[in-house]
Amino acid sequence: MTIYDHWLYRFLTGPLNNVAWLYILLPCVFAGGIYLTVGSGAVQFRRFGYAMKNTAGKLFRKQETAHGAITPLQAVTTALAATVGTGNIVGTSQAIAMGGYGAVFWLWMAALLGMVIKYSEVLLAVKYRERDARGDWVGGPMY
Repeated sequence: MTIYDHWLYRFLTGPLNNVAWLYILLPCVFAGGIYLTVGSGAVQFRRFGYAMKNTAGKLFRKQETAHGAITPLQAVTTALAATVGTGNIVGTSQAIAMGGYGAVFWLWMAALLGMVIKYSEVLLAVKYRERDARGDWVGGPMY
């Protein structure tokens, strides 16, 4: 790192990043999460049982799998390993180490608001996807 890079981060990029996250993006995420929670009728609470029954509940049911296929439990653990990764585990432990156990409350609040934001994002992506000339879906949550 050169002296120029250090100066640029210390006096320009770092303060701009702090202002953007602290005063603009964080309030927008919380306000958007609260708005979507009210607008959706608190779908992340209302449908929590349904979500658990159809995800975690199906993991442990005995099912016949074809040769070479993976079980639902193997699929979920692989997806979670790729999605969560070690960064989220280390980040959570770092938040607890620096802020105490009260940090867990704010992590849960952010997760609850993040659920409804992700739900709304996927709902809109599925609603507004289209078919191309070959009949394949274009757009959507996996596009």
